[in-house]
Amino acid sequence: MTLPVQVDAEPRSITAELATWPARRWLFAIGTAVATVLVVGIPTDLIPNPVFGRDIPPTAWSWPVLILTAVLAGMVAATYVARKDTPDRERGGKLGAAGAFMTFFAVGCPVCNKLVLLALGYTGALQFFAPVQPFLAVGSIVLLAAALILRVRRERSCPVPA
Repeated sequence: MTLPVQVDAEPRSITAELATWPARRWLFAIGTAVATVLVVGIPTDLIPNPVFGRDIPPTAWSWPVLILTAVLAGMVAATYVARKDTPDRERGGKLGAAGAFMTFFAVGCPVCNKLVLLALGYTGALQFFAPVQPFLAVGSIVLLAAALILRVRRERSCPVPA
């Protein structure tokens, strides 16, 4: 059984659609953003802790990338919180998941990441992986932004009958 979907004559902008979100979506977005900062910030030692350490100090862009990623990840995750006025739809969070995963590699210490260290060695991590990290950061933000835009736009689209 499919629920009737209200289809607007003119599609709304992303910001207009976000303005219609209920409070529980925003609370979920905030909670997910905080969790993202903790899940990425603690193991990469952006948040100092006694368990993890860094051999190389964080770059100047690490915190801005982490904050922007957390906000986007929270908003993408909030699109999965059901609304009372829309039916349950096919879920496609691959872009968002890839973007969030890339952030971990983008803001982490290049020589502290065991996978990179095993693949490239200490010198290779500094010579080859460290210069790629800003591109990973941009890629993660682009993937998360694309996921958010696609999910918000599809939310009020008319379903095609099978």
